[in-house]
Amino acid sequence: MFKGDELTYDDETPPEESSNRTFLIVAGILGTIVLLSLACLAGYVLLILPDQGAEQLAEQNALATQNAQVNEALTATGVAFDLSQTPQATATSPPTNTPVVAQPTATSTLEITLTPDPATATVAAGLTQVAASTLTVIPTSSALPNSGLADEIGLPGLVISAVVLVGVILLARRIRSTSTR
Repeated sequence: MFKGDELTYDDETPPEESSNRTFLIVAGILGTIVLLSLACLAGYVLLILPDQGAEQLAEQNALATQNAQVNEALTATGVAFDLSQTPQATATSPPTNTPVVAQPTATSTLEITLTPDPATATVAAGLTQVAASTLTVIPTSSALPNSGLADEIGLPGLVISAVVLVGVILLARRIRSTSTR
């Protein structure tokens, strides 16, 4: 790089490969993987996804039917409770010592009223709410979510994927280790 240095150039360049066979093989493998992935995706969209929509609709219909049955049961419980209420007898005060001005007449001292006692009505309302809360199904999460690769394809799919990837690794090593001509 200095003025006095003489640079020598080698006119010999490494020989070029006559064909890009290795590149074409790898490109073909990758292209095949992409096409297979697209075919699997199309199969999933056309075959599996509509069945899942039908299953969700069936679950919603079953839930609506169950809710209707619970509502009917609660209504029947309320009606039975209202019908089981018996009239309450009210106590009358005892007679007092008052001067008799007129002759007493025979009258009924027992009065029957159809209005329920407020305390009983409060307890009945509380019991109705407890019965309604115990019959109502409250959805809670008791399982792990179904998301992710392992939930979709399962253990056999993971094993097959692992075998395919190990095969790609071995194929790449073999292609790299072959001598170039």
